[in-house]
Amino acid sequence: MKNPLNYIQEYPHRTKQILGITKRQFQELLAQAEMQHKKLQAERERKKIRINQKGGGRKPKLEIKEEVCLCLFYLRQMPTFEVLGLHFGISKTEANDTFHYWLEILRKVLPSSLLEQVEKHDSDYAIAIELLTEFQLIVDSMEQPRARPSDNQEQKKYFSGKKRQHTFKNQFVTLPEGKDIVDVEVGEKGPTSDINLFRGQQEKFDNNQMFEGDKALSRRKEY
Repeated sequence: MKNPLNYIQEYPHRTKQILGITKRQFQELLAQAEMQHKKLQAERERKKIRINQKGGGRKPKLEIKEEVCLCLFYLRQMPTFEVLGLHFGISKTEANDTFHYWLEILRKVLPSSLLEQVEKHDSDYAIAIELLTEFQLIVDSMEQPRARPSDNQEQKKYFSGKKRQHTFKNQFVTLPEGKDIVDVEVGEKGPTSDINLFRGQQEKFDNNQMFEGDKALSRRKEY
């Protein structure tokens, strides 16, 4: 089974299909993620009570670029961790640990949605919600393929008749022309309808907030 990183190095034009971003974007994200990783490691080193000599211990099986690729590959393709490990030549436990380590780093590197940035501060959140009413926000949904669940009941929950495969449903709310991401809902079950997902998401906004999108979403908040 070919390592996805080796594959995109051989076929860089396929990077977006494999990882969800272009080869250039991957390289830029890798540089930022590695910088954040070094800061984190330096901080841990300062707090560590050392027993072994520096540089000792078990060596990582993957290079940093492979680990970041693993994280993005999982987010894009949603395989099981066992399959993820097979792709990168490690165990499913190592694949799981690697993914979650780099996911936290990518959360710090990548910009948050507008609502995520202010959600912990009530006064800022209220101001942001009020300011957003000056815009007609854009709502868009997408389905993301995922690995077929092993459990029959789980298969039914995630099977999308529209896509004829098992999927996650994601929905984005943006400023006009997609200038910034206001809010994101990810990982919902594939069969979830766009309108039902939107009705849950719009509860975060003011009653007078206007939206534009498919399935007659150009309306004020529903009661």
